[in-house]
Amino acid sequence: GHDLKEMTAHRAEPDRGKAFFERTFAACAKLMQTIVRHPKPVIAEVDGLATAAGLQLVASCDLAIASHEATFCTPGVNIGLFCSTPMVALSHNVSRKQAMEMLLTGETIDAATAKEFGLINRIVPREYLNQVVDKYAQTIASKSSLVVKTGKEAFYAQAEMGLADAYAYTGRVMVENMLARDAEEGIGAFIGKRKPQWSDE
Repeated sequence: GHDLKEMTAHRAEPDRGKAFFERTFAACAKLMQTIVRHPKPVIAEVDGLATAAGLQLVASCDLAIASHEATFCTPGVNIGLFCSTPMVALSHNVSRKQAMEMLLTGETIDAATAKEFGLINRIVPREYLNQVVDKYAQTIASKSSLVVKTGKEAFYAQAEMGLADAYAYTGRVMVENMLARDAEEGIGAFIGKRKPQWSDE
């Protein structure tokens, strides 16, 4: 989360910290959108408390793997500051009722509840956390980077569309993807029962 002592210190400025707060929240929003728009998948590895902007960071990542010890919360309501910006990423990951539960109570949830809510993908023992995240990264890295980039971009774009528009858009994406050399290679390798050789084009 944000450093509340640092933020509070800016209240002594003539504008009561308004300019600093605007810069801070704008930079945070830019970072979260950069993660979503990044052509490569971003994996969160969580082994502690992900609170407020920290939870926002986890929710903004494409995948999230946590240890059994990880916990999550949006506690702003407890200190008179509703977690409005973390709410954006949170509400795009979990159901409305679950998001509102976290936002309105400010209570900390454990990793099992976070997985049940859909905030994280997997829970693993702390000693295997890095190994499991590395395995996910290696598995994804073994795919065509063009196809992964295309798929990630399409995933987030269609999520913001109505049903008919989403199908029209993803239909166009599928056609372009089918015309890519890596689709031709991948399908040929599958049919020929061999490992594909990606050219990333």
